[in-house]
This record gives sequence, C-alpha cells and structure tokens, in this order.
Amino acid sequence: MELHHLAKLERDIDGITQKMLLEQLKELTEYGFVEKKSYEGYPLHVEYSLTNDMGMEILEALRIMQHIGIDYLKANGMEHILQEKGVVPD
Repeated sequence: MELHHLAKLERDIDGITQKMLLEQLKELTEYGFVEKKSYEGYPLHVEYSLTNDMGMEILEALRIMQHIGIDYLKANGMEHILQEKGVVPD
C-alpha cells in the first residue's frame, strides 16, 4: 500500500486545488476507501493511503474500467487519444 503526502498528491493531480483535494480526501476517508494517518510535531505530517479492503477493491474496479475504455478507443479508431495522453506508445 503506497502512502502519499498531501503536497505530493497536489503536485501529481493536475489542476486540483488544495481545498478540492482535502474535500475529496475527507469524503473518501468517510466512505472507507482512504485512511489518514497524522503524526505529532511541526510541521504537521499527514499521510494518506488506500484501505486494504474497500480502497484496494475500488482500485481494481478502476483498473478494469480503464482497460474497457482503452479497448473501446482502440476498437473505434481513436488510439491517437491514448497516444496523446501517453497511455500507449506512439
């Protein structure tokens, strides 16, 4: 299970604001997909990770949906979209 720091998540998710990210993480935590671990000290240190049960299950579901989308685009002559996004090599 990979741990992520808030600042790294914010950098890795293009176009998201810290406020939006915190709202989404709070909601995902409430639903049981993400767990949050806070550490004492300064500066405040918080880590987020997928939960072993629901978080990992939803990740697998998203992988399946991604593969279906990729197959659909390839089957309908839209592989250039995948190439532009770097999903498949040129």
